[in-house]
Amino acid sequence: MARIRQADVDEVKARTNIVDIVGERVALKSAGVGSMKGLCPFHDERSPSFNVRPQAGYYHCFGCGESGDVYSFLRAMDHLSFTEAVERLAGRIGYQLHYEDGGAAPETSGRTRLYQANTAAAEYFRGQLATAEADAGRRFLGERGFDAGAAAHFGVGYAPKGWNNMRDALRAQGFTDEELATAGLVSQGQRGVYDRFRGRVVWPIRDLTGQTIGFGARKLYDDDQGPKYLNTPETPIYKKAQVLYGLDLAKKDVSRSHRVVVVEGYTDVMACHLAGITTAIATCGTAFGSDHITVLRRVMGDDSAAGEVIFTFDPDAAGQKAALRAFADEKRFSAQTYVAVAPDGLDPCDLRLNRGDGAVRALMDAKAPMFEFVIDQKLAGFDLRSVEGRVGALRAAAPIVAEIRDSSLRPGYTRVLARKLGMDLGEVTPAVERAARGNHAPRERGPAAAQSPEEGSAPVRVTMATLPRTASVTLERDALMGVLQYGHVLDAAEVDAALQIPMEHPALEAVRQAVTAQPDRSRVGWSTAAVDATREPYRGLAAELLTSSFPALTEIEAKASARAMCQRLRLRAMDREKAELLGAVQRVSAESEEGRAVRVALRDLDQRRRTLADSI
Repeated sequence: MARIRQADVDEVKARTNIVDIVGERVALKSAGVGSMKGLCPFHDERSPSFNVRPQAGYYHCFGCGESGDVYSFLRAMDHLSFTEAVERLAGRIGYQLHYEDGGAAPETSGRTRLYQANTAAAEYFRGQLATAEADAGRRFLGERGFDAGAAAHFGVGYAPKGWNNMRDALRAQGFTDEELATAGLVSQGQRGVYDRFRGRVVWPIRDLTGQTIGFGARKLYDDDQGPKYLNTPETPIYKKAQVLYGLDLAKKDVSRSHRVVVVEGYTDVMACHLAGITTAIATCGTAFGSDHITVLRRVMGDDSAAGEVIFTFDPDAAGQKAALRAFADEKRFSAQTYVAVAPDGLDPCDLRLNRGDGAVRALMDAKAPMFEFVIDQKLAGFDLRSVEGRVGALRAAAPIVAEIRDSSLRPGYTRVLARKLGMDLGEVTPAVERAARGNHAPRERGPAAAQSPEEGSAPVRVTMATLPRTASVTLERDALMGVLQYGHVLDAAEVDAALQIPMEHPALEAVRQAVTAQPDRSRVGWSTAAVDATREPYRGLAAELLTSSFPALTEIEAKASARAMCQRLRLRAMDREKAELLGAVQRVSAESEEGRAVRVALRDLDQRRRTLADSI
């Protein structure tokens, strides 16, 4: 494949705000001057340690050590090649790339072609919804309260009955059968490939960036022998355990409100959004699981108990099982979790159709805490009229109350359980406390614990936290932080003078050497190049220095502070030089030529030091 010109690579990066790209996957909030923070997309964590430095176009996780620029982020998230990452960002900003051989852009392949095939299929299905054959599809949507505008908003389409209609349309656009099969759009039969979706209403399933990665399809005709709902199979870009339908439309409101509503189907998502519940999402043909939680926590910025996750379940046995499965995983949410069960067993789509938008909103307002719902499900299996039944129910429900992380909530739910059981609080409290002690038994260490610097099974990483807390090291650390973050706007001569002075700490000295090796600090991306040039095991430290929150309230203050740090490095060097000269004064005769030279040097040094000190 032809190489993209380096000038174009740099230009696309310069024109792309890394916060826009990362922010499509991670809820970011301000973390000080010129820094954003969120939950790391590369490992599971409860408190945000993932920092993004927009001005430098760089990210770094202080938990797992992952770092890089906007290209490396896209490559890691979407498994793209470097060329594909550049091409995607160039397409996003409308920039025409040039290639070193002077030719046109080469034909893309791999995952990019799968995205393109799904996009083409989505456009095809949308167009088919307006045809005469799609009357059954339009009637299906209309009977559920969705007009043409709603269908267009969600990209709903129609897959015609024929065996090869979609395949022929996409082959005419240059897609091969192999590409269509890999994208999950066609299936292989004894007589060749055929359309996977036929005679169905089709919903495009999109990732967080809004790219179509798959489809969900509902059958319309009695002679269709397939399942009621048929989804895209697992493909290189579609992993149903990690995909949530509607999250591309809901993510902004989810991030802003820290609230998400989990419903069971595509039409439920549509009904909620049209009723004003624009944070509704659904799984795609699979149970809500831990991977879905991970995705939602990053979008929500779920690092406190201030948020809300509301699950809607049918009040039948299957719905109750779904609620219990969700409860088993909900412990990984920091947000408070609730269950909303509609009256008469109506799902949000039917509730809106029968009782209007207000009823859907009221359903969410009438939510019940997940813990109370699960307690009720546990108690339902026991005869609370007998002593034996009440004791068995207490044993089953006490661990649920014990799982409540918020210590201020646990006593209240202990009283709720006692009331539901008809038992004295003095009988219930000890059972909950025993269950809590069992829950706090030693567990397998998670990723964050395994990376603790004190625990030595993994290779030791040099980080800011492992640096000695001395005044000298702190000055060197903060000066390098200031240069990496603001070196492009500081006086080049002053920074050069400071960087000529070796650092005392070997890790910081390694970073200094990488910084001084950069020929032009005014060039876009120079600081990320300095990080990449830092030798191991100190590269992670350099990334932390680039992405950490600089200790200042405003950018003007930060620049002034960075300059002052550089000046203090020079003052420290002057003080050491003066100490050496004073020692020389004691060793040589005051009347000698050497003695007179030392005194002149001292006088000049004092003058230069005063001038420098006055400039801070």
